[in-house]
Amino acid sequence: MANRPYELMYLIQPGADEERLGAVSERIQSTITSLGGAVQKVVPPVRRRLAYEIGRHREGQYQVMEFTLPTEQARELDRTIKLTEDILRHLVVRRDGSKKEG
Repeated sequence: MANRPYELMYLIQPGADEERLGAVSERIQSTITSLGGAVQKVVPPVRRRLAYEIGRHREGQYQVMEFTLPTEQARELDRTIKLTEDILRHLVVRRDGSKKEG
């Protein structure tokens, strides 16, 4: 089956240093490639104030990743992300494949 385009946004604890952010990003990227996908774009993390408190945190670091992945592997990626302690919240959405990058 063909790979579908996805976008992942995840929120990391505000206290995580650059080394930890890099380790989380590398773990997710290696999981995507091991599941038969390919990472196209990784946006550097951005620190933001949260609209509401999550796990006693009022701030967090957002990171966005665009990738392709076989549809049947999306659940395995979701499971891996849920097991990553530093990630407070995440969201995986399927991108519209017909949209042109610009």
